Amino acid sequence: MPAPPQHAPSTGYSTVFAIPEFRAVFAAHALSLLGVIISEISLSVLVYDLTGSPLISALTFALGFLPYAVGGTLLAGMADRFPARRVLVTCDLLCAACVAPMVIPGTHIAVLLALRCCLALVSPVFQGTRTATLADILGDGDRFVLGRSLLRIVSQSALMIGYGLGGLLLIAVSPRHALLITVTTFCASAALLRYGTHHRPPRSRTAAPLMSDSLKGARQVLANPRTRALLLLFWLPPMFAVTPEALAAPYAHDLSAGSVALGLLMCALPIGTIAGELYAGSRLRPATRERIALPLVTVTLLPYLGYALHPGLAVSLLLLLVSGAGSAYTLGLDQWFVRAVPEELRGRAMTLLTAGLMTVQGLGMALAGVAAEYAGVAATVAGAGALGTLTCVVLAVQARATERRDGADHHVTGR
Repeated sequence: MPAPPQHAPSTGYSTVFAIPEFRAVFAAHALSLLGVIISEISLSVLVYDLTGSPLISALTFALGFLPYAVGGTLLAGMADRFPARRVLVTCDLLCAACVAPMVIPGTHIAVLLALRCCLALVSPVFQGTRTATLADILGDGDRFVLGRSLLRIVSQSALMIGYGLGGLLLIAVSPRHALLITVTTFCASAALLRYGTHHRPPRSRTAAPLMSDSLKGARQVLANPRTRALLLLFWLPPMFAVTPEALAAPYAHDLSAGSVALGLLMCALPIGTIAGELYAGSRLRPATRERIALPLVTVTLLPYLGYALHPGLAVSLLLLLVSGAGSAYTLGLDQWFVRAVPEELRGRAMTLLTAGLMTVQGLGMALAGVAAEYAGVAATVAGAGALGTLTCVVLAVQARATERRDGADHHVTGR
């Protein structure tokens, strides 16, 4: 089935849902995300039950971030050298196969953690391939941007709802039984992608070893000034943006607030992000989204400076909502990035983007915790706002310079 025209007109999210293949990808995303959330909660509880160690339980979550860089760098070539549908289905089935042994009573803790690492190795390949496939399904124009936005909205919504539902689920069933649900969701996602999307040939044909091909693609993407500037704009602002979420629990304690306040502090940023994306995607024209992307990214972290005044709960929530809404700049970046990367590199570029984003967010959370030990929570969040804003300004200037020098349609050489 041919892809839609590259610059097909779009009238909003409804045009994206009108495409059957996207509906299959959207449903598969929701199912696999549900499985990931249930597995993270269940595995963390299971590990704590087995060891009684908060450190090892927390390590289970950390292992969801750390292997992203390895998988996204060394395995990225899979996204381009094999048919996309085959890669997606295989990744889902591999994830199901990794979770299935966790259900077996008596599985050693080392095996559980190793399987958790395997899940994280597969994830960036799956996500990068899926993003590249969106451009095949929707074209690389506005519908691609809106499709990406919808997947992010689902992810943000899952962060707010999924962990609460997962906690309730563990009241009714044991962690091992809950993990069976994860196996089911991964298998259902694989079936949706297998029978709901079309076969497409590989984007790149090469006999080079997988890791060499993956590293070559990463070098090609990072060596180009335009795509490198855009990648940094995707990666670095979120590294600072996660600071209030990473420190929500100690800040709620500083405010002498209860668990309800903690929940609100954790939800405020995702709610703002969803609201900003929905408004930009449904009310702003594509050209407007691109025009405001760089100005918006330079101010999105400014609300964090308000933490320097040690605000109460209501003001803190407002600051986080406003900052989250500023994340709508990503819609403009999505359009520029898919336009800047040639088709034969698209899968590797999207996998690199995903791996880098997850890695720097994990790093940002760790650095926030270290800084808060010495400077306190409020000062750390305000400092993240100041340093993050300065970083965003520098990155925006670099991105504007590459746009002026190379043009908005600049492409990486595929050689």
